[in-house]
Amino acid sequence: MIPLRFAPYLFGFLLSGFMSAIVSGVATFRAAGLPPGFGGLWLGAWLTSWSIAFPSVLVAAPLTRRLVERLVRR
Repeated sequence: MIPLRFAPYLFGFLLSGFMSAIVSGVATFRAAGLPPGFGGLWLGAWLTSWSIAFPSVLVAAPLTRRLVERLVRR
């Protein structure tokens, strides 16, 4: 098992993977339709977007968490 201290990184890794897969799939479909080889196009777009999404999540998550704490009533 993975130690608990890595949970935020694992969460960011998985969430960014799922979200970038969905968004890149939709964007690729809208740009190219459903041609032969769609899977390869989508995979290339997904890997590129995930390589940007994961570090972005690691930076944005703490900032977003603090912003939400300020906006939510206690």
